[in-house]
Amino acid sequence: MAPIAQQVAHMVEMLPEEDQALAFAMVQKLVLAWDPDYTKATPEEDAAMDQAVKELAAGDYILDNEINWN
Repeated sequence: MAPIAQQVAHMVEMLPEEDQALAFAMVQKLVLAWDPDYTKATPEEDAAMDQAVKELAAGDYILDNEINWN
């Protein structure tokens, strides 16, 4: 979790329980305004996806049937 997210979570936890729901609703409204269908990726997610594409292109992966699942 990003440091700022930890700070927000800590501040929300400090609120009385009835106010925590309001804080959650406000954060949810902000997130939905930024990404209404939850399809945007964070910079960290973009970097991870770029790395995964590079690894796939380079053949750097293991097939599931090559794994001993027992």
